[in-house]
Amino acid sequence: MKHPKVWFKWFAIVIVVGLLIWFSRSYLDFKVEEIRDWILSFGILAPIVYMVIYTIRPLIFFPASVLSIAGGLAFGSLFGTFYTVIGATGGAVLSFIVARKLGKSIANKDWQGKGRKLQEQLEKNGFFYVLFFRFVPLFNFDLISYSAGLSKIRFTSFFFGTLIGIIPGTFAYNFLGSSLVSGDPKVIAIAVVVFILFSVIPILIRNRVTKKDPTLDENTK
Repeated sequence: MKHPKVWFKWFAIVIVVGLLIWFSRSYLDFKVEEIRDWILSFGILAPIVYMVIYTIRPLIFFPASVLSIAGGLAFGSLFGTFYTVIGATGGAVLSFIVARKLGKSIANKDWQGKGRKLQEQLEKNGFFYVLFFRFVPLFNFDLISYSAGLSKIRFTSFFFGTLIGIIPGTFAYNFLGSSLVSGDPKVIAIAVVVFILFSVIPILIRNRVTKKDPTLDENTK
């Protein structure tokens, strides 16, 4: 049986997370244009401010997609993608570290049955699992980061799996945002097509992979 202090700790964490989500949805409901203008108001420091905000974003559960599009509006598809990848990876690492520190007892737990099998797979093939989940939109971005921190996955596997796996989707969001700045219907149309492709292709890959390896799909449930 768990010690009362452990229960209190997790109860407090749930309460704090709930309050942060409520605060984010109630008081941080900004339009992408407003976010872009605010970021650009810092002038030469705008890229740094953007990456710092993206890094701490998971702690307040602000939507990553909104910030990514704002990055495209502010910096264009190329630099927007570059800054967003750095910020998003930093945010994922921060989430991973927080979850591992707070959930050390879970990460170090000697699991049994399916839980133990999954932990062993994450420990051996963590990079490919993270790469797959980052590229294929199965779960919320932050949920993957926090869940990974509670597992036995190696930090290096998580880091590089995240860094590489988020590039395609990040580019799609930033390209969509930058196309709105151009105002060119052709550019916007191309950006929409690219966005749809990067949204559909991962799902097709996911279906193909899980058909070949049903255990992968079972482990995500």
